[in-house]
Amino acid sequence: MVDHADREKVNQVVDQGKEIEQPNAPGYELPLLLFGGFRTLIDRLHTRLAAEGHPDLRPAHGFAMQAVGGRGATASEIGRHLGVSKQAAGKTVDRLLALGYAERADDPADARRKLVHLTPRGREALARSAAIFDELRAEWVAALGADRVRDIETSLRNVVPAETAFRLDATSWLGGP
Repeated sequence: MVDHADREKVNQVVDQGKEIEQPNAPGYELPLLLFGGFRTLIDRLHTRLAAEGHPDLRPAHGFAMQAVGGRGATASEIGRHLGVSKQAAGKTVDRLLALGYAERADDPADARRKLVHLTPRGREALARSAAIFDELRAEWVAALGADRVRDIETSLRNVVPAETAFRLDATSWLGGP
């Protein structure tokens, strides 16, 4: 029986919302927590996009549309940006074409090349994604405080090498092609 203990400390391990400091947390938790945060943001983004008229968009589509950008890109360029084969990138592009988010056009600089460009629907989806990410960040600020969120972002910028900060080729190390 723990009736002699301070009541506020008895359930600190199971009470929701209580912060438990773990100075010696196992190292494997950090990447899992970072990935969990990433996954939470991406899942919430896609839930909102679906509710706003983009139910068929998947994370891979968003990464591919980022690779296309404002100037357009070839399937090979998209594949390199994503760390997947030209064939895998081509399948993603074909899906974006079928969903109306992208279109193919001749490259004015080289008639042998086909460029993928975003359609107005694709640009609108990316714009909504950016706005939703701002809203999701605001939710984190509301939950954690502005200083903590800023500290997390600053700390990650300090430990993540600049050349890998925005690489999207996760499939190459998660078992993809």
